[in-house]
Amino acid sequence: MTTNAPTSDPLLAAVRQGIVVHDLGRPLSVGMSQSPNHPAYWHAFPRRHGDMVRSDGGSAANDFISMGTHVGTHIDALAHVSQDGLLHGGVDAREAGVGGRYLEHGVHTIEPMVRRGVLLDVPATLGLAEGCPAGYEITVADLEATVERQGVEVEEGDVVLIRSGWGRHFDDPDPSVYRGASTGVPGVSEAGARWLAERRVHAVGADTIAFEMLAPGAGHGLLPAHRVLLVESGIYIIEALDLDGPAAAGHHEFTFILSPLAFVGATGSPVRPLAVVSRG
Repeated sequence: MTTNAPTSDPLLAAVRQGIVVHDLGRPLSVGMSQSPNHPAYWHAFPRRHGDMVRSDGGSAANDFISMGTHVGTHIDALAHVSQDGLLHGGVDAREAGVGGRYLEHGVHTIEPMVRRGVLLDVPATLGLAEGCPAGYEITVADLEATVERQGVEVEEGDVVLIRSGWGRHFDDPDPSVYRGASTGVPGVSEAGARWLAERRVHAVGADTIAFEMLAPGAGHGLLPAHRVLLVESGIYIIEALDLDGPAAAGHHEFTFILSPLAFVGATGSPVRPLAVVSRG
C-alpha cells in the first residue's frame, strides 16, 4: 500500500509536504503560576505501579487531576463574564446559571477552531528585547505599528494572538512574578480590545495571565477588555499562551488549531493550541 498517492485535498497535501507545528500551550504542573481567583491545579496517583499486580505480572497506574477551568493555558467561554447582570447577547446571567451550569454560552458551545491565526509581536515592533515592561498598556498605535511592520492584516474571523514577552516569567521559581500582582502585567486595555472587536475577529489570545493590561497593585479588580470582548462582542479569550516559538521563527501568520474540552455548562477549558505553518 503506497503512502504517497496523489491527493486532491490541499490540506492533506500540505501535511505530506511537511509542516512546522508550534505548541502554544503551557505544561500543567503542580505549583505553576495561576490566578489566585481559581482552584489550583493538582495531580496525584490513586494507584501506582505495584499497588496491584495481575497474575501475569502486569500492573497499571492511574491519575487524579483537579483544577479550575481558567488555569494554565485556557479559553474563556462567553459565560465567563457578565455586565450589569447580562451575558453576551443580553442573556440573563442569573437565569442562565440555574441548574448549576451555563447551557447557553458554556464552553461546550465553542466549536473547534481551525482558522487563520495572526501573531502580533509587539516587543519586536517596539525594539524591546526583553519584552514589554510590567504594567505597560499595549496601545492601538502599537497594534497598528506591528501590523504595518509585519505586513500581515487582521481580518474578520481571525484568531489574533498578542505577544507582550511577559511569557518569559511563566516558569519563574516565584509564581507571583508572572501574576504581577504588585508590578502589573502588560497587555491591551479597553481601546485595544475595541480595535480588535472592530475587526470582527473570532478569538484573541495573549502570553499573559489575564489577556489585558493589569495596573500595578490593581489585580483583576477591573477588566474592561474582557467586557468589550466577551460580553459586548462575543469574542473568545485565550490566556497564558506560549508565543515565543512562532515569534522567534518569524511566523506571524499560520493555521491556528484549538479544540476546548466539552465541559457542559463550564465557563472555560484548559487547551493546547497549535500554530501550523508549511515547512519552508
